[in-house]
Order: sequence, then structure tokens, then C-alpha cells
Amino acid sequence: MAKGYRPVDRDQQFLLPPDMRHWLPAGHPVWLVIEAVRLLDTRVFHARRRTGGAGTAGYDPDMMVTLLVWAYANGITSSRRIERLCSQDVAFRVICAGHVPDHVTVARFRQQFAGTAADLFAQVLVLCARLGMGQVGTVALDGTKIGADASKDANRTEEGLRKLAADLASRHAEADEAEDALFGKGQRGDDDPGGPRTRAERVAAALESLREEREAREAAERAVAGDQVEAARAGEPRGRPARGAGVELARIALERETAAQQARITEWERRAAAGAGSRTGRRPVAAPEFTRVRRAAARLARALAAEAGAAARAGRAAGSGKKKKKEPAGRNVTDPDSRLVPVRGGGFIQGYNPQNVTTEDGLVLATRLVNTPNDVTWYPVMITAAARAAAMMAAAGGPGTGTIGLVLADAGYLSEANLTSPGPDRLIAVGKHRDLEKAARAPAGDAGQERPPAAAAMAARLATEDGIAAYRRRSHIGETFHGDLKHNQRIRRLSVRGLPRASGEWTFAAAVRNLRKAITSGHLTAASLAGLAG
Repeated sequence: MAKGYRPVDRDQQFLLPPDMRHWLPAGHPVWLVIEAVRLLDTRVFHARRRTGGAGTAGYDPDMMVTLLVWAYANGITSSRRIERLCSQDVAFRVICAGHVPDHVTVARFRQQFAGTAADLFAQVLVLCARLGMGQVGTVALDGTKIGADASKDANRTEEGLRKLAADLASRHAEADEAEDALFGKGQRGDDDPGGPRTRAERVAAALESLREEREAREAAERAVAGDQVEAARAGEPRGRPARGAGVELARIALERETAAQQARITEWERRAAAGAGSRTGRRPVAAPEFTRVRRAAARLARALAAEAGAAARAGRAAGSGKKKKKEPAGRNVTDPDSRLVPVRGGGFIQGYNPQNVTTEDGLVLATRLVNTPNDVTWYPVMITAAARAAAMMAAAGGPGTGTIGLVLADAGYLSEANLTSPGPDRLIAVGKHRDLEKAARAPAGDAGQERPPAAAAMAARLATEDGIAAYRRRSHIGETFHGDLKHNQRIRRLSVRGLPRASGEWTFAAAVRNLRKAITSGHLTAASLAGLAG
């Protein structure tokens, strides 16, 4: 039983030791973060700062980097909360050495990540390699979804964006007329510092982005349709007709069937004229009555009807002003670079689709923030970046030879091009994981779905015991990073807008996670840092 209470004397001179190094125990992770940042080359951050002019002295970029690394490692991304913690939390006070940078300074420094985060990410990888991390015998490529600093309710169709742009232009014109009457023509009565992009400019950027995407899509469709038509003319039809190629392909098929039947008739007549007798057989039916010609003619008629119906529906929709049934979501007026991306469990969020390559020991080897909802096109880009990073880490003294042994990827990356492209050995799923193992347990000889040659070979490999054992590691290697970043570091939404800045923030968060992984795994310690510094 306690004999009494300890005195609570708030009038004493020191509530904390006078030496800041005694505020936290020697083994506290904040000291490791401070020393790790001290070992990094931060010249890229200093190059973006201006000193020597009039005004108050600025904050040291090394301190600001350390501050944001510690904040992101602890799931704190709000600049206002970071400012508050700099005066309330002991670890934050130690990092800032008693300074309290305001939230505007923090936010402006974070905007520099668009040009500095990639260099920081590479340096953290080198640091981890020097600590003995970076097992690249097997790596996993996976995508995830991260929220943007925008609401999905701010999406507008192209028609809606045009109306909004016209409304904003009208408002601006009215404001200009009122200001001309009040201050005189050409004068506003104040100075415009030229701050962040205005709403009108964001709407204009969204419209321009939609136009460029539509033109690119139409050009790609025309190219595919042209290739299909040329292949059909050469007698090598290629799959399902692309948009805009149906009528021409049906016409070519009709001409080919008609010519083939007419050639049979001509050959019969030649042999009959030569006196072949009964060996000529029955005269072939006229081309318009031949079954295959009639079927080809019916397909052409259906294609023409479908084309006419689509044109009529488009005309009615344009005349009535009604929204088309499957009109695309358009663009977001808050962050035009973000997209509506599907999430697991159904539904959509306004965000981005980061692509990440992770190693066996949990490092993010390569990362890239993209705004396309599909993963398949990013396989060669990410594997190339991962191969460069692996070689860089090996050159810095990391384990292994720096050569990736095996890449694991889910069915989102399945394509003939990705299966046959040069690069490391790979296992790309041809279906859901449980379906792969179900197929492996099926008796030999069971009929499966028809697949292209490379996909069929991959399905056969994934049905083996070695293929199953190797692919089972994919989720642990590839998805652990996503869960750690979103649930442990609580980074589920970005804080900046626009693809360049958002990409910089995501890359910075991935670099912080690698540094945090080095600490939690026991590779980054005071002793190891002393060895690197020495």
C-alpha cells in the first residue's frame, strides 16, 4: 500500500531533463530515423530551397525530411496535425529540436515530393541493401487502390463539364464587368499572387484530358479495325470484330465465299467442256443460293443493321439531350488526374491504382502510381524497373547477384504479351487461386477451356505441385505491403492532387515503409548505423 502521493509541482523549473537526448530512451525508434536520414544524401531537397535573402531563416530540409518520415511511419499525414504534434509530442519535438513548423510549411514541403521522392526511394533501397536486405529470388507484382484527395461525387461527364465551363465563364465575365465599373477597366483593386490552379482551370484540364483520351481511344480502335480488315483481306481473320470493322469484315467474308463458290462453278464448267463426263458430278448451285454465301450475306445484313441502329440511337440521344445508358464517368473536377477505380467487395472509389513489386523479405523494390484501373499493361514497365533496382542494390552490397529469379502475379496481368515478353521467369495466374488448385486436383485428361498457347502452357505449369507451391507465396509477398501501409500506417488516401504530386507522395510513403521495415525486422539498429557511418 502506498504511503502517500507524489507531489505534483507544476511550478518547478524543469519538467523535462535539460538535455533533449534524455527525453526519450536510447532505444527509441526516433533516434534510428534521425540517424538514417543523416546518412542519406539530401542535396536534392536542399537544391529546392532558397537561402541568403531577406526574411526569417527557413527550416533545415534534413529536419523536414525526418519530420515527415516519422509522421508517415506513424500514419499521420495531416499537415495541421503534424504542426500540433510538433509542440505536443516528445518524439516530434526531438526531431524538430524545439521548432514548430506551421502546417503551411509542412504542406509546401510535401509538394516537393513530385521531384524528390524518387531519389529518396532509391537511396533508402541502397541503405537497406547495405544492411543485408533485398532478397529477389522471388518477387511479386501486385496492384492496389488508394484514395485520391477528391470525392467521387465531383465527377462530371463531358457534357456536364462543358456546361460547368460555360457557367464559370459567364460568372467570370459578370465579375469582370462589375470590377471594371468599380475600379476602372483593366484594374482589379488588389494583387493576385497566382496561387493554386482555379476551378475553371481544373474544368478546362478535365475537358482536355477527356478529349485526348477519346481521340487516343478512337485512334487505337481505328488501328485495330484496320489491322483486322487487312488480315481478313489476306485470308487471316483475327478474332472478334473490333468497333467499326464489323461491316467491312462481313463484306470481305461475303466476297470471299462468293468468289470461292464461283470458282467451283467455273471449274465444273471447265471440266464439263473438256468432256470429263460423269466425273464432273452435279453442277454446283449458283453463288447467291449457296448456304455459306447466304450465311455471309445474312451476317453482312446484321452488321449493316447494327451500324444503322447505333447511328440512329446516337442521333436520338443528341437530339433529346438524354444521357446515354453507358456514358462514361468523365472526369473529376477536383482532381482531374484521378479516376473511378473498382475496389474489392464491389463499388468504386475516386483514386489511383499503384503498382508495386515486393521482395521476399518485404521490401518494395519498385513502385509507380498510375490512374488506369487495369493492371495488365504495367507488367513490362514494373518488371524492368524492378530489375534495375535489384541490380542497383546488388552493386551497393546487397545479398545475391541482383538478378530476379521468379515473378509472381495474379490474373490481372495475364496476356500473351506478358507471358512471352523477355525477362525473368514468371508465374501469372490464369484464374482465381482456388480455381488453379481445383484444376490441379482434377483427374488428368479433363477437358479445360480453350486458351492461347502461352496461357495454356502457363495453366499446365500452375497445375503442377511445384507451380502450386510457388504461386501460394504470391499473396504473402505481394499483398503484405498493402495491408501494412493501409492498416498499420493508416495511409488509405493521398493528401495532394494531380498525378505528379500524388505519385511523389505515394513514392515517399513507400520509401518510409521500406525504412520502417528495416527497423521492425531488426536490420536497422544503432550498431548497424554506426557501422555504416564508420
